Amino acid sequence: MDQHAEHHHYQYKAQGESEVTANVTYRDAIITIELKDKHGKAPELGVSHEKEMHLIVVSADLKEYIHGHPEKQADGVYMLQRELRDNDYKVFVDIAPKNLSYTVSPITLHVGHVYHPNHGNELKVDTDFVKMVDGYSVELKANNIEAGQDISLLFDLRGATPEPYLGALGHVVILDENAEHFIHVHPVSDDKTQFKTVLTEAGKYKLWAEFQFDGEVYVYAYVIEIK
Repeated sequence: MDQHAEHHHYQYKAQGESEVTANVTYRDAIITIELKDKHGKAPELGVSHEKEMHLIVVSADLKEYIHGHPEKQADGVYMLQRELRDNDYKVFVDIAPKNLSYTVSPITLHVGHVYHPNHGNELKVDTDFVKMVDGYSVELKANNIEAGQDISLLFDLRGATPEPYLGALGHVVILDENAEHFIHVHPVSDDKTQFKTVLTEAGKYKLWAEFQFDGEVYVYAYVIEIK
């Protein structure tokens, strides 16, 4: 990987074998994550973008999105206080265990008595890539969106000045429409809101871009199609 590897091209797929397993439970507005290696012991985690763990939670229909940072409670046990509505969710535990292989894979979480079998989502591809959240407008400019090719995701912040957030000017999470393949991307450099990645399969994808303005983190959601 090149010198900017710390900033971009974090691509995780369900391939190979993880030496760490994650178990996720939810009770009384607390999400609990328990980590174990093959020997049943707690793995030691490295720090990635200022945190030991990034937790991504999306509803099965991809309409709800949460990016949180669980706090360590004991060896191998992390907790995040967050109220979840009754729904089905996919959870992605984004960690970097030291000296152990790990693949970020979806973990299904059922909250309440609602259960929707996954028949696949029918995402509607955006035609307007300008999104407004609380007065801040952000435009996505995507180039060369073809399967297997380097894809450039440039975000025009329309004059707003982003603040460093978790060691970068922004974060992008990408999921395929079945929420099976997870990609976490960071900017190509410290001073640009441009991201690069590769999507190997054609289809529809939803991405969430996070930027911090005036001390608040804002999330912008887009749906793109890879030919």
